[in-house]
Amino acid sequence: MKLIIGLGNPGKEYEKTRHNAGFLAVDKIANNFQFPISNFNSKFNAEISQGIISNEKVILAKPQTFMNNSGQAVKAILDYYKINPEDIIVIHDDLDITLGEFKISKNKNFGGHKGVQSIIDCLRTKDFTRIRIGIDGERNKKVPAEKFVLEKFSGEEMVEIEKVIKEIKKRTLSHP
Repeated sequence: MKLIIGLGNPGKEYEKTRHNAGFLAVDKIANNFQFPISNFNSKFNAEISQGIISNEKVILAKPQTFMNNSGQAVKAILDYYKINPEDIIVIHDDLDITLGEFKISKNKNFGGHKGVQSIIDCLRTKDFTRIRIGIDGERNKKVPAEKFVLEKFSGEEMVEIEKVIKEIKKRTLSHP
């Protein structure tokens, strides 16, 4: 069993913001494999969905704890389903990667991402896979990072994000 977690912030005001790239990716994956996320589970404080991808049971999750406390929801899901940390994939935004690109890493430090740090702290390990989606497009370097990540993607940026998510699905999930 695999757990794929998209990181982001809950609420309408955060939809389509750069910090919610993980939520966007998980929504696209859920729709592509026809098990959309729509149920909030209070036990986990997350929206979750289950299905089969490449003959393997997969749980998709979007923690509703806000970014910096994502680890609480992830730990609750792992404990309940008895999933090992090495069987999770965390998808999140990365300001150090150019818009339109992504990187896959495993067993790495948090890289300045507080949502990832929360997961590392709660699981007491960094032995999980991360898919880091680049969000640094036409950034005005005078805008503080914490403000920039909460801005909505422009239409052109959304086109790039859609392409990246499609490539992530193709390279990591063996499905069209």
